[in-house]
Amino acid sequence: MAREPRGNRRDRDETPEFADRLVAINRVSKTVKGGKRFGFAALVVVGDQKGRVGFGKGKAKEVPEAIRKATEAAKRGMIRVPLREGRTIHHDVQGRHGAGRVVLRTAPPGTGIIAGGPMRAVFEMLGIQDVVSKSLGSQNPYNMIRATMNGLTLEQSPRAVAQRRGKKVADILPARDNAPAESSQVAEEA
Repeated sequence: MAREPRGNRRDRDETPEFADRLVAINRVSKTVKGGKRFGFAALVVVGDQKGRVGFGKGKAKEVPEAIRKATEAAKRGMIRVPLREGRTIHHDVQGRHGAGRVVLRTAPPGTGIIAGGPMRAVFEMLGIQDVVSKSLGSQNPYNMIRATMNGLTLEQSPRAVAQRRGKKVADILPARDNAPAESSQVAEEA
């Protein structure tokens, strides 16, 4: 039996398919007898840009160590979000956390990501291309990201709803093809 060198085992565990985005760094100081001691807190969002995203925070005496801790925490707490056509969310949703409230709305192709700083990082790491969002209440990046993640966990695909209700997906979704034809017939009669 040939064994792999120890160094390769760690490389295999690393997941290069995840992209990460540093959202905020906060410098905190503690006053001690000899002066001040500085520490750093980092907020990082990690995602595979295919429907999985997570966030984490890390604290350390040095910035790179805080970012590393936050990235590891984000990878541990990832969630999967169903996307429509791989580009937007299935339905409008509101997320809450503390005083932070966010509204996430589905958008037609070509809209782009209309969102503020911390929310934009979550959507980019998630792989969403078209979404309209608004942050109401707290402007704290931690609360904004937590409210966004709360909204994304409330997101459900039509397949999951149909399965839960014991129906077919076609019964759940509105008939989009017939609606324009019916409205044009009504306009011709008038």
